[in-house]
Amino acid sequence: MKYDYFDYPYSSSRNIIFAGNGAVATSTPLAAKAGLEILESGGNAIDAAIAAAIALTVVEPTSNGIGGDNFSVFWYNGKLYGLNSSGYAPEKINTEKIKNKNINPHSWEAVTVPGAPAGWKKLSQDFGKLDFRKLFIPAVRYAEEGFPLSVNTSFYWKKASEIYKNLTGEEFIPWKDTFLFNGKAPYPGEIIKLPYHAETLRKIADSDTNAFYRGEITEKIVEFSDKTGGYFSYSDFNNFESEYTDPVSVNYRGYDIWEIPPNGQGIIALMGLNIFSDFSDFSNESYRYHNMIESLKLAFEDGKKFITDKNKMTVSVEDLLSKTYAKKRFKEITEKAMLPEPGNLPSSGTVYIATADKWGNMVSFIQSNYMGFGSGIVIPETGISLQNRGHGFSTDPEHINFISPLKKPYHTIIPGFITKNGNPVGPFGVMGGFMQPQGHMQVVSNMIDLNLNPQAALDAPRWQWIKEKKIIVEKDFPTDIAEKLERMGHEISVSLSSGPFGRGQIIQKCDNIYICGTEKRTDGYIAFY
Repeated sequence: MKYDYFDYPYSSSRNIIFAGNGAVATSTPLAAKAGLEILESGGNAIDAAIAAAIALTVVEPTSNGIGGDNFSVFWYNGKLYGLNSSGYAPEKINTEKIKNKNINPHSWEAVTVPGAPAGWKKLSQDFGKLDFRKLFIPAVRYAEEGFPLSVNTSFYWKKASEIYKNLTGEEFIPWKDTFLFNGKAPYPGEIIKLPYHAETLRKIADSDTNAFYRGEITEKIVEFSDKTGGYFSYSDFNNFESEYTDPVSVNYRGYDIWEIPPNGQGIIALMGLNIFSDFSDFSNESYRYHNMIESLKLAFEDGKKFITDKNKMTVSVEDLLSKTYAKKRFKEITEKAMLPEPGNLPSSGTVYIATADKWGNMVSFIQSNYMGFGSGIVIPETGISLQNRGHGFSTDPEHINFISPLKKPYHTIIPGFITKNGNPVGPFGVMGGFMQPQGHMQVVSNMIDLNLNPQAALDAPRWQWIKEKKIIVEKDFPTDIAEKLERMGHEISVSLSSGPFGRGQIIQKCDNIYICGTEKRTDGYIAFY
């Protein structure tokens, strides 16, 4: 991709960054610097991504943690790989108790087996250059010696505390003991120490994750689960493994856009782009937005109907991503906003990291506890806040995504990657729950259709489809276009907060350098050399 490096049509305080030897782009400066520390000590992009991910569990626990999941798509030595390290429901989960009821996000029913540590280990073992234990050094240092809390993390910590501190039950007491200081959320710039977290990371590192999945930490998790009404057993952890998976793609105007296949929702972004690829009138900006929104709505309805654990899917990914099906769906779009319905097919708040190194390897990596700190269930004296990813299950026994033992739920976190003619362009991602495929569509279109450089592509005002005809837009979204969209039948409201619109990072390979962009909506940072 060739860009105008002086063109920044949207509000931003940043220019793109050029990196010669390597770069780490993520939402918090200390985590980016942890990755750079690894690059400068001889590690590759995979090592750097793992180190940054581990550090993010310390410096941004409002979005991810040891008790969460991760996914990655990465270019290594001339080939693209994918890793799914998401956990499943416990073998002893009581489906009768929650059948046809809402799964409380702050309950043991919402907790799935954490996959994050297994993902770190598998990537390090098979693709890293450095000793696994070395990748933990920056994170352990931050947790043990203390770190100044960033502004945005402080904001979300305070917001989360208003929810978690009011949860009742013995299982929620350790969250308050771990994440409140003198009964309060920490303020910006406050030096935070997480000694239990540091000790847990050290045990995971020294044991090659065995302490977590078949050792001392496993015992603590299962004992606390048994004591407070959970469902975990030792076998849930002993038998867990992350798994490599072939990324899936669609060709969008000459570029191949890659995502992780189900149980992740990445194919929604691909389906949306596939449908939208039939649109061609870029002289009409309001029509571009309208057709993109309608394409996304159709893709989301199909995703909600069909996506679940890959072993339980009743339709094929190939059918969902077929050009024939995309053209059929595009023909359903009119000049008025629709109430979308799923199509008929043949039967059959997250953190993001982008890294690159001097050898040409690049990583797209995403990690999450799902909703903020997750379930609010923290294992005492470990710093481990368990994710609430099970909230993504359906409780309708007739639904393909119905919760069942050892099944993986519909998953929101999705790393993206772009190639062209078999060559890597680079990693990209926009975190933020169900905003993620919408953010992927928007930044890809911004780069390819509007030829915006990575920073400008991230800076562009975003929209989010909520449901039916309801759309929220950022406060700097063009008013004239919002008014035209309303005349087309969309129900537009303006969000004064940037929180709902996700946070993204982009690294692209261009000749012998990397071009990097980071998120203006958070404490985004690019560490490079």
